Amino acid sequence: MTTIKLHNTKTRRKEVFSPLNPDNVRMYVCGPTVYDRAHLGNARPVVVFDVLFRLLRHVYGPGHVTYVRNFTDVDDKINAKAADSKRTIGEITEETIRWYLDDMGALGALEPTHMPRATAYVGAMIAMIADLIAKGHAYAAEGHVLFAVDSYSNYGALSGRTVEDMIAGARVEIAPYKRNPMDFVLWKPSSDDLPGWDSPWGRGRPGWHIECSAMAQELLGASFDIHGGGIDLQFPHHENEIAQSCCAHPEGGFASVWMHNEMLLVEGRKMSKSLGNFFTVRDLLDQGVPGEVIRYVFLMTHYRKPMDWTADKAAQADATLRKWYALAAQAPDGTAPSQTAIEALCDDLNTHAVLSECHQLALAGDAAALRGTMQLVGLMQAEGPAWAAAPVVDLSAQSDRLAAARDTAMQTKDFTQVDRLKAALLAAGVEVRMSKAGVELVPGPDFDPARLEGLE
Repeated sequence: MTTIKLHNTKTRRKEVFSPLNPDNVRMYVCGPTVYDRAHLGNARPVVVFDVLFRLLRHVYGPGHVTYVRNFTDVDDKINAKAADSKRTIGEITEETIRWYLDDMGALGALEPTHMPRATAYVGAMIAMIADLIAKGHAYAAEGHVLFAVDSYSNYGALSGRTVEDMIAGARVEIAPYKRNPMDFVLWKPSSDDLPGWDSPWGRGRPGWHIECSAMAQELLGASFDIHGGGIDLQFPHHENEIAQSCCAHPEGGFASVWMHNEMLLVEGRKMSKSLGNFFTVRDLLDQGVPGEVIRYVFLMTHYRKPMDWTADKAAQADATLRKWYALAAQAPDGTAPSQTAIEALCDDLNTHAVLSECHQLALAGDAAALRGTMQLVGLMQAEGPAWAAAPVVDLSAQSDRLAAARDTAMQTKDFTQVDRLKAALLAAGVEVRMSKAGVELVPGPDFDPARLEGLE
């Protein structure tokens, strides 16, 4: 059996992965809160754990891996979105889940074995909360139920923080009904205008942390192999999950291995709406950046290091993939990946080394091994994508010409030339986007470069 080594956040070291049951390797990854489009940072854990899912399936067999990724479809952000948009919560969550699956599918992500929605497991959450109260780990107060952090001696072990450090470094909600400032909400009351379920503590809704604990218990059991997510979830979400689950089910160990991917930057800076560098996966797809290119850029950086999305990396990925697809298409589907690539991926998901191996295979002209290795990390389906076979289109000259014509028109107030150029571009199948930031030309599916000849 191939040996996989994974860095375990809980032990802070790389360990040989030994599943509890090789016939049913189990993994849980925290999914999205479904109230809006997934931004680029949201997509990184999807790609990271999709690669791990593919590796586990390769080593243990597709029928022996269970992958759970949830949807949080009850949350205050969803409630606020519904109130602001005058739409129902159900409409928002259904639409957002469909968007999410479409966008992640465009990045080549396989759908997990189970994709539970929190609202389908509220009964299990209520039962877990009642059990925690009965065991002295939680208490009811003023319609709320709170987990008593001081009842779990290992609280803070995952993040390596003391309770004092966590109080000092976290935004702790101070409420009169809390016995300890660090105690966190398991259940909270709902007014008539908010989603709510009947419970022993009154009509209300679950806190965020209890959702994953209950769904993991129901679908994977009290002990399972891997729990993953972004590093931003390590504290308090994952810390709270461990406390709840280990107290409710002391016979189990919850997750054996904890894995966290680092955060994402854009052109060297934290992604932020205030900096103007915030965009969703759909934004990039609509701008003509193929999903495979986005995935390739993610794979360039090890998951435990911050990843910097840049336009240069995207252009590099586009050019590289076009060459690889042209070669790989010469080999039949289902070819095996190179052993070097398998060993690299088994070494804590060293995707950068896998891409380096792909470069070597391409240089050697080994179409079969290249195809299999690309498929190992989700870069190639049965057929190469149509965009990779299409010629690279350079519309910079037309873009500059249109921008200059617009600048002149702004001074002369004569937009005849602008309108003529736009009409010619549209007739050639080019999408024209004009804004204060500049002019962007995107070849559409009906683009005909011959119709641009002689355009002045």
